[in-house]
Amino acid sequence: MAAISAKDVMKLRNTTGLAMMECKKALTEAEGDFEKAENLLRMKLKGKMDKRAERVAGEGCIVIATRGDSVVMAEIRAETDFTAKNDRFLEASQKIADLALDADDGCISPTDAMAALMDDVRISTGENCSIARVCKFTSAGSTFGSYIHHDGKTAALIEVEGDANADTLRDVCMHIAAGVPTVPLGVSPDDVPPEAAEKEKAFRLEQAVASGKPKEIAEKIVDGGMRKFFAEVALTMQPFVKDDSKTIAEVVGPGTTIKAFHRWVVGEETGACECCKG
Repeated sequence: MAAISAKDVMKLRNTTGLAMMECKKALTEAEGDFEKAENLLRMKLKGKMDKRAERVAGEGCIVIATRGDSVVMAEIRAETDFTAKNDRFLEASQKIADLALDADDGCISPTDAMAALMDDVRISTGENCSIARVCKFTSAGSTFGSYIHHDGKTAALIEVEGDANADTLRDVCMHIAAGVPTVPLGVSPDDVPPEAAEKEKAFRLEQAVASGKPKEIAEKIVDGGMRKFFAEVALTMQPFVKDDSKTIAEVVGPGTTIKAFHRWVVGEETGACECCKG
């Protein structure tokens, strides 16, 4: 039987993040073969972790990777905030986003390399960690700006044409992430989803009628209320979170056109990814 050195045990521990005894047992079973021991641990513990897939992964982080005129947003989930802030988890999350830069635009299914990175995290943390969503955006001639909140759980991405100052774009993304006065529903009033506008209009009309206003008066009240609604939910019309004397349109300036934005929050129900619809 091959001698198992403390150095090898420590190396395996540093590679997998597992306890010393687990690593020593694996090396003993692999007769000192480091690579074989690592694979044994991966196969054994991945099997155990797969049985925990039903455990809710409600924590995690959002990471962003850029290269040239392409940018990737990725949401990686974990069970606990402790793991979500773990260096190994954060490094793997960033590597997954980096790998996605080589994929086609749109929603990206995890590759084998991405899955292997996630397996390593699951093995070392003992948690049900998963790749929630990964999207890549490419737009020649456009400029992207981004912002990730300090807790890593909320992020925003913006795509613009024309004059674009990096600090200004980051500030606008910060505004989008903050969701103040409310989370924007579209770049301009024309971009606000019709279903959201119709729902708001129906609610305001019901209120006006219930207050006893005649139909004609109620409709005028609703028209005025809808103008206020669009000013609240259209990004370009919103008062800037850092200086409410300016709108977002005024902040970016007349030489810049906002083409699109994306706001992600860890744990939100995404369904079919909104980023790639249309």
